[in-house]
Amino acid sequence: MNFRYCFFLLVLFQVNLVFSQKEFIETYLDSIVELRLLSQDNSRTNNDRIKLAEQALGISRELNQDSVILKSGRILSLAYYNAGKDSLYLKINHENLRLASKIKDSSSLEVVNSNLGSFFHTKELNDSAFYYYSKALKLYNKSRDIEGKARMLLNIADIQETEKDYIGAEENAVESIKLLNSIKINENVRDRLWILNNLIGIISLKLKNYDKAIEYHNKAQEIAEKMEYGYYNNLYSINNKAIAYRYKNEIDKSIELYEQVISEDSLAYYDSSFYAITLGNLAYTKSFKPDRDIDEIKNIFLLGKRVSDTITDPLAKLGIAIDFSRFYLDIKELDSALYYAKRSYKISNEISNNELKLESLLLLAELNNNEDAEVYLKEHIKLSDSLLFVERNVRNKYARIELETDELEAENKQISKENLYLAILSIGLLLTAILIYVLISQRAKNKELKLQQVQQKANEDIYNLMLGQQDKVDEARAKEKTRVSKELHDGVLGRLFGTRLSLDSINFKDGKEAMMTRANYIGQLKTIEEDIRKISHELNTDFVSGSGFMDIVTELIENQCQAYGLQHEFNYTDDISWDLVSNKTKINFYRIIQESMQNIYKHAKAKKIKISISLEKDVICLGVIDDGEGFDTSKGKKGIGLKNMHSRVEDINGSITFTSQPENGTQVNVKIPYTNQSI
Repeated sequence: MNFRYCFFLLVLFQVNLVFSQKEFIETYLDSIVELRLLSQDNSRTNNDRIKLAEQALGISRELNQDSVILKSGRILSLAYYNAGKDSLYLKINHENLRLASKIKDSSSLEVVNSNLGSFFHTKELNDSAFYYYSKALKLYNKSRDIEGKARMLLNIADIQETEKDYIGAEENAVESIKLLNSIKINENVRDRLWILNNLIGIISLKLKNYDKAIEYHNKAQEIAEKMEYGYYNNLYSINNKAIAYRYKNEIDKSIELYEQVISEDSLAYYDSSFYAITLGNLAYTKSFKPDRDIDEIKNIFLLGKRVSDTITDPLAKLGIAIDFSRFYLDIKELDSALYYAKRSYKISNEISNNELKLESLLLLAELNNNEDAEVYLKEHIKLSDSLLFVERNVRNKYARIELETDELEAENKQISKENLYLAILSIGLLLTAILIYVLISQRAKNKELKLQQVQQKANEDIYNLMLGQQDKVDEARAKEKTRVSKELHDGVLGRLFGTRLSLDSINFKDGKEAMMTRANYIGQLKTIEEDIRKISHELNTDFVSGSGFMDIVTELIENQCQAYGLQHEFNYTDDISWDLVSNKTKINFYRIIQESMQNIYKHAKAKKIKISISLEKDVICLGVIDDGEGFDTSKGKKGIGLKNMHSRVEDINGSITFTSQPENGTQVNVKIPYTNQSI
C-alpha cells in the first residue's frame, strides 16, 4: 500500500513538473521571437539589430533547444551580413553548420552551405565557394528542391566560366535552364533564366561559336522584354549581340546595335560605366569600316574616355585604353598608341586582369624597339604559359573538390554510426542514473513544488490586482458620466429653463426696461454657453488614452515627413478594427507605407504627399500620392524597394499597382483583404 501511494505521488509530481517547464519554455520562446522580430526591423541601426539578435541567441542557448538556437543563429548571421561584419558572419555560419549537421536539419544545411558559398563567391575565393555550393547542390538533390538546385547550378556555372572551364560551365547552365523551365515562371525565375542564357552566350563567344552566341543572347533579350524590370538587361543583351556580330565581321549590324544602346537617354546617367564601354566598342567597331571617318572615331573614343575618367570603374578605363591604342596603331599614330598601351598595362596590373594584360603586353611589344619589345614579349609568354597551366588544371581541381566532398560525407556517415552506438550505451547509463536520482532527490523536488505553488499564487494575485485596477478605471468612467449628466441636468438645463420662462414673460413688453431685462438674460445665456463649452472640452479630453495601430502609423508618417522635409496629408477611417487584423498583416502594412515614403524621398524629389486608408467592401485600401518627378512604369528601374513592396503585398494576399508618368507624380494603390470577425 505504501509503495502504491509513493508511486502515485511520484507520477503527480512529474505531471506538475512538466506543466511548469512548459510555461517556463513558452515565456522564453515569446521573448526570443520578440527579439528576433525587432532585430529584423529595417528602421533600426545595424548595431542595434546585431545586439537584439545576439540577445535572442543568448536566451536560446539558455533554453538549450538546438532548433531554437539554430534559427536564432541564422537571424544573427543575417544581421552580421547586413552590417558587413565578415569575420563574425563566417564564425556564426560555421557554428550554424555544425549545429544543423548535429540535428540533421536538411533545410538549414541547404541555407547555410548556400550562404557560405555566396560569401566566398563575392570575395572571389572560388575554390571555397565551389566547395560549399557543391554541398548545397547535393542537399537540394535529396530534398528535390528544383529551384534551389537550379540556383546552385547557376552559381557553379558562373565560377566555372570565370575559371575558364567553359564546357563544364555550359553543361551546368543548360541543366539549370531545364529545371527552371519546369517550374512556375515568376520575376525571380525570369531573372535567373536571363543570367543563364546570357552566360551561355558569353561562353559561346569565347569558344568562337558566334552564331550560337547570338542565338542565346536573342533568347536572353526575349526574356528581358518579359521582365517587369528588364530594361537594362535588354540593353546588355543588345550590347553582347553587337560584340558577336563584330567577331563575325558583320560590322554594319554590330554598329547598328551599339548605336541602339547608346541612344537610350537614361544610360549615361544610371550606368556610366556601361555607357563608356559601349562608346569604346562603337568607336573600335567603326574603325573596321572601309570608309571610316577618323575624326568621328576619335571623338567617340575621347567621349568614352572622358566618361570613364569621371567614374571609379577601372575596367571601363582599361577597355577604352586598349581599343584606343589599337586604333592609333592602325592609323600609324604611334606615340598616341604607345601612350594608351602603357595606360592599359598599368591599369591591368592594378586590377590583376590577366586576360587584358596579355593584350596590353602584345601592343607594347609591337610598339617598342627591339630590346624593350623583347622584355614585354617574354613577360607575355610567361604569363600566357602560367594561365594555360592553370586552365588545364581547373577541371581536375573542381573534380577533386567534389571527390573530397563525397569522401568527407562518407566519413561523416561512419562517424554518425559509431556515435549512434555510443549514444545507445550512454542512454542506458543515463536512465539508470535518472532512476537513482529520482529516488534520492524526491524530498528536494517536493520543496521545489511548494515554491512553484507559492509563485503561482503570487501570479494569481498580480492578475487579480490588474482586474481590480481595470474595475477602478471602469468605475471612474461611470462616475465621470454621472458627473457630466448632473452638470447638464442640474446646472445648465435648469438655468436654461429659467431663462426661457423669463424671456417668455417679457415677449409682449416694450420700452427701455424690457430691453435691459432682455440684455440681462442674453448675458445669462452667454454664461450658460461658456459652461457648455467647458463641459464639452472636458468630454473631449480622453480619460484613459491608449496607443492603437493608427497611432503608430501616424507617428511614422509624421516623423518621416519631418525628417524628409515633406508636407503631408493623412486621412484614415475608423471603420477598421485593427485588433482583428493579424500581426503579420499589420507589420507588412506598416513596412509598405515606410518603403513608399523612403522611395519618394530617394527618387521622387516630391514636396507633398497624401496618404489615405479606407475600407471598401471588406478590402483595406491604402493610397500614397506624391507630386514628384514620376517615372515611366514601362521602363522602371529594377529597384529593390519596389521588389520588397511587391513581395510584402503578395505575402498577405493583397495587390499593388503603380500609376505614374514623368513629371506628373506617382500614385501607389494597395488592396488587402479584410474580414471583420466581430459578429
